[in-house]
Amino acid sequence: MSELHPAKVFSFPGHSAANASSARAFISADHRSEQLLRELERLAPSDASVLIIGETGTGKEVAARYLHEHSHRAGPFVAINCAAFNENLVEAELFGHEAGAFTGAQQARAGWFELAQGGTLFLDEIGDMPLYLQVKLLRVLQERQVVRLGGRKTIAVDVRVIAATNVELEQAVAARLFRRDLYYRLNVASVHLLPLRERPDDILPLARHFIDGYAKRTGLAPATLSEAAARRLATHDWPGNIRELENKIHYALVMSAEGIINVPELRLPAIQETLEAAGGTSSASMSGLAEGLRDLLQSERDQVYYSVERLLVETAFEHCERNQVRTAKRLGLSRNIVRAQLKRYGLLGASEQRTSA
Repeated sequence: MSELHPAKVFSFPGHSAANASSARAFISADHRSEQLLRELERLAPSDASVLIIGETGTGKEVAARYLHEHSHRAGPFVAINCAAFNENLVEAELFGHEAGAFTGAQQARAGWFELAQGGTLFLDEIGDMPLYLQVKLLRVLQERQVVRLGGRKTIAVDVRVIAATNVELEQAVAARLFRRDLYYRLNVASVHLLPLRERPDDILPLARHFIDGYAKRTGLAPATLSEAAARRLATHDWPGNIRELENKIHYALVMSAEGIINVPELRLPAIQETLEAAGGTSSASMSGLAEGLRDLLQSERDQVYYSVERLLVETAFEHCERNQVRTAKRLGLSRNIVRAQLKRYGLLGASEQRTSA
């Protein structure tokens, strides 16, 4: 991979360029990221709703913050993760509630829309929002006013909504798991974030950004990447994207000696080692799998990665008797990631969408 173009680092107010958190700076080195940056610059001054689409860990909140900080809005940036909603309290949290609206509501409280007044409300993982709440969100977006739970008074809100998803909402709409009218309301403009494996020239600038940031934040001595470590970073496929890279660099910096990060500190096993460690699979099985993958790569089929991912997730889901928790444990992933993959590929029925099993 090359570094012909120096990385551009854009920090948000109140945070230095060296801040270690990936949610605090936008780094652009790969030409694809530069194209994204130009797109964000055009969208930022408008009040149009934006739908940000990308895999987990690609920096969707970073893009949302960039849009907010380069807009003309003086209000705050409020970020909400829809997958973390408590379904019993979500309506009160989103729209606010009056005193006595429910057990434990001893005093009135403003919701997230009111808290974001004059600014931007970022709704991450919007595909996980319950259907009944989608109806109410649509009404707020149309009428620009909220009614607190337990109240009757309408409260005008001036809020720009930016939503993000790691699932294909069009498929969710077709499956009647997401409202079509809300989808169109949120998708006035859309931004697609590429996974890290598809913008390789961002990998080393991001890694060095995290090294500098964590060194300053933790008081550790600055470190550099060995040539072998840099090559290893460049060839990893980064299924966890920027979040995975950040975590690997943090650990490597802590474990490095004499200011050099070597390959062992990165803890990036080879593909063969990863598969064999996943359950003692025989070398013959691994060889057969590798041969099948080679045949698939040599075929004319498009989107090979997603075809293989879907097959793996679907097979594991059926093997685990359609239990999401067991499937996540078997694959070594979080339940949220597995649920998002199941939704992305339309593998969940309507009843399974509502259950947390």
